[in-house]
Amino acid sequence: MPDPQISAIICTHNRDMYLGAAIDSLLAQDFTTDFEVVVVDNGSGDRTREVVEQRASDPRLKYIFEPTIGLSVARNIGAKVARGDILAYLDDDAVASPSWLQVLYLAYQDNSQLAIAGGKVTLLWPPGIQQPRWISPGLAGNLGAYDLGDSIIYIEQPGLTPRGLNYSIRRRFLEEIGGFDPQLGRVGKNLLSNEELQMTELALQRGWQVAYLPEALVAHNVAPERLQRSWFLNRGWWQGISECYREQLSGKAGIAQLQRGSERFLRGLYKAVQYFSDPAERFDKLVYAYGQIGYLNAAIQGLLSQNQIKNNK
Repeated sequence: MPDPQISAIICTHNRDMYLGAAIDSLLAQDFTTDFEVVVVDNGSGDRTREVVEQRASDPRLKYIFEPTIGLSVARNIGAKVARGDILAYLDDDAVASPSWLQVLYLAYQDNSQLAIAGGKVTLLWPPGIQQPRWISPGLAGNLGAYDLGDSIIYIEQPGLTPRGLNYSIRRRFLEEIGGFDPQLGRVGKNLLSNEELQMTELALQRGWQVAYLPEALVAHNVAPERLQRSWFLNRGWWQGISECYREQLSGKAGIAQLQRGSERFLRGLYKAVQYFSDPAERFDKLVYAYGQIGYLNAAIQGLLSQNQIKNNK
């Protein structure tokens, strides 16, 4: 089989219910040249391997088992195994549109400075369920929704970076920065994140470009358990921790984090009161404030660890 022009990678952990549809959407791509699909089984204990083996007759499909749990670990293994110069990551509970790989590939072909690209994400709600009224557009983003419009946009603010469930990266850039940082990214049920935001920061610092491609469309399944308010609060908590870790990794740790976190916590509470009559926006601001508690908790732990290291010297 010739070397693929692009490699599609699915990192999966115990999502056999959705995985088959994700793989099938990739094998059915309208792509004009050679591509491959790499499935990285990240320590799954369900039917993941069986789901892949049911499609093993397709020579484009490759299966790898990685026992060390962690999304960034799995992504790095996928990149190591894949042969394409462009790496396209699709979540195990997402479905790619037929032209997904073609749109991504052409964008990199047309722009040698493009390091990262991703596209629009719509949500697939469970059967018989519509978006609850208490989920704001902002909180829908926690479920994966991502829409910056219908025109190509070059990202200059890291906060607007493409979603990891619909994400591609140039191998040369990934190798330049040493891969995905395993200290960020989901580990089992711990909802660590911000690894894509960090990647965008590194790309922009080094003179690369990051693009939003609206036609690189992906639909993301919303699992029923994510329709509980407790899930959003937990997600907010881990978002705060992730932001704290990202700052520490970029050299911004210290006592100033306590001030930043406290100010953001109070701002979230104040806005929750402002939006008291709007249940969606009110809950959105409460989730944000709760996330700052997670941020402050991680910041305090970081300061205590620094003091302990100093005292042991």
